[in-house]
Amino acid sequence: MRRRDFVMGGLSLPLAAALARGGARAQPAGEWTPFAAPSVREMARELASKPFRAPNWELPQAFRELGYDAYRGIRFVPDRALWRGDNLPFQVQLFHRGFIFTDRVDIHEVVQGRARLIRYAPDLFTFNEGLPQPQPNANLGFAGFRLHAPINRGDYHDEIGTFLGASYFRAVGKGQVFGLSARGLSLKTGDPKGEEFPAFRAFWIERPQPQTNSIVVHALLDSQSAAAAYRFTIRPGEATVYDVEMGIYPRVAVDQAGIGTLTSMFWFGPGDRNNADDFRPAVHDSDGLAIRNGRGEQLWRPLANPQDLQISAFADTNPRGFGLLQRRREFAAYQDLEAQYQKRPSAWVEPIGDWGEGQILLVEIPTRNEYNDNIVAFWRPKEPFQPKRDYTFVYRLHWGREAMLSAELAAFTQMRVGAAGESERQFVLEVTGEMFKSLPADAEVIGKVTADKGQIRHVVTQPNPHTGGWRLSFRLAPERAPLVELRAQLLHQDKPVSEVWVYRWTP
Repeated sequence: MRRRDFVMGGLSLPLAAALARGGARAQPAGEWTPFAAPSVREMARELASKPFRAPNWELPQAFRELGYDAYRGIRFVPDRALWRGDNLPFQVQLFHRGFIFTDRVDIHEVVQGRARLIRYAPDLFTFNEGLPQPQPNANLGFAGFRLHAPINRGDYHDEIGTFLGASYFRAVGKGQVFGLSARGLSLKTGDPKGEEFPAFRAFWIERPQPQTNSIVVHALLDSQSAAAAYRFTIRPGEATVYDVEMGIYPRVAVDQAGIGTLTSMFWFGPGDRNNADDFRPAVHDSDGLAIRNGRGEQLWRPLANPQDLQISAFADTNPRGFGLLQRRREFAAYQDLEAQYQKRPSAWVEPIGDWGEGQILLVEIPTRNEYNDNIVAFWRPKEPFQPKRDYTFVYRLHWGREAMLSAELAAFTQMRVGAAGESERQFVLEVTGEMFKSLPADAEVIGKVTADKGQIRHVVTQPNPHTGGWRLSFRLAPERAPLVELRAQLLHQDKPVSEVWVYRWTP
């Protein structure tokens, strides 16, 4: 596991929130208490009715000061996993507190409507020589947990999902390695005054039935501005799917909420190397934002590593889906034997029900390496959340190779940009899709390209026999514009045959 696999999400923890006094209290190990799904919503509603209070969860200084390499030396003992040896389709392993993961979360097992706290014990972990050793009777708690299931072969439980750090969680589909993350809730993302980072404070994990293909996890979240309750139904497979039911309970008016938040990394690619001096042709967990808006239009926005922070807004009503995707799946696109970026999952948010008016926001933050997540995408409702009210969102989160996009439209799969003369930029876009096979051999495919500033010149479309698709190229004369919003699409007989490519060019 590389450094970034620990660091992602955790850098935000110093601003994370905690449970207020009067909320859910952990029960002693072995003591079972009644539990039902509505219980977590009642806890969140009760929390939101009281002023926020930061936690006072002590952790020995030696664990707070652990570096990355030292923290890797603390490992959970696999034989102590929850449900190990019970012949169940899932197992649970726990994360120790330390490094940047110092906040404590209470983790409970739920069996037949009763819950019990899983108590910390030092012998659940092994500690490399030279690391701090907890006292035998220490009760340090846990930082999070990970789920294991036989996703790649029937006789081995692979790690398929992780909840660790603030409200971050992530998953993989079959044959994939971890990449981008999701968040339970984001607040004030991109605000110059600073972002607020809600945090999961307690989990209740339902013991699965022997023959089931899913597991249910309940979660309680708290922050300065709001509390929230969650029910995750998790189904691993070719694509791993999280059905998410969330209830939000604001303490104050919240006008910068992020729902279905995804966080990823884009350092450079063929269309935006940003002066990266690196042997690899591309380094990113995701290469674009895909959107299916409420009008049925399909958009593709390649990601960028800008010189300055950029925020792009896509106004919509009742979106059908959005996600951060990794479209390039061949090793040659990355040439990285360790990171294996070609195996990173795409994540697609599919709203269940109508979400009303709002915006899909894309935040792109400058970065000089691959260790920081610098890309955020989420849905922001138009109307602010008001205190003393409940807000419910339900969505399906797909982790896998493909997104829930229309196969009737070809996809933009590559973008390359270079100089064209002294003052113009040459764009070359590759478009591929099965639907091209149904076009006549002499079909005329037209490229429609527009810009809100400057001029578009020399638009050319032609078949690409090496990809089985089409190539669209054009020149942009920006005419000293500080940024240009570009839009392109392929048409056949005046009908769209591709999704819509949108891009913000900056010098």
